[in-house]
Amino acid sequence: MSTLLSSYKPNKLALLTAMTAAVMITSGCQSMKPNATNQPSTTIPSQGAEQPKKLESFNITGKIGVTTAASDSTGAQGGSAFYAWRQQNDRFAIELIGALGIGKTNIEYNGQSATLVSEKTGTLNAADPETLLKKATGWQAPISQMPYWISGRPAPSDSAPQLDAQNRLVSSVNGEWRASFSYKGNDKLPNKISAVQSQGNKVVMTINHQK
Repeated sequence: MSTLLSSYKPNKLALLTAMTAAVMITSGCQSMKPNATNQPSTTIPSQGAEQPKKLESFNITGKIGVTTAASDSTGAQGGSAFYAWRQQNDRFAIELIGALGIGKTNIEYNGQSATLVSEKTGTLNAADPETLLKKATGWQAPISQMPYWISGRPAPSDSAPQLDAQNRLVSSVNGEWRASFSYKGNDKLPNKISAVQSQGNKVVMTINHQK
């Protein structure tokens, strides 16, 4: 494990506070309806509009809910976890509590490879965090795009981003994922990201930005 994860000690009080706040904000992965007060009546194309810069580092906490698409043999399944995420440039460390059926989990990405450690799975490695998460849990989530989306801007591989009247990102498309963004009041950074994949997979992530 690299120094980023070994030195990463999330503030337990902040994480506990985030758990309480996240429960109030969302009921988990089934809550896909955006807050109507945060949604503009119209959106405008982002072309030509100044985009916010990607945050080089951040500390966030919140709750993530994941729903898998129904198959011929099984119906849709879901799980949720509270998280603490620390980002430094292209590297990140995530601590998950109640982690999607595999218990307390740490995920680390060093910019080139990803590592996951949990009591149930032991140590797993993969080239990217998406492959790692699917390998460990069966869930799918657009993790690599999240540092951009958390910053309130489209990922480089996004298409069709839309902004509201305050030039805030409200929707964006990345491959088979369509993401929507909610904001608290006049905040420039989103406090909720909802992403839906064409096959039916869903991810809802509440965000508490730590100062």
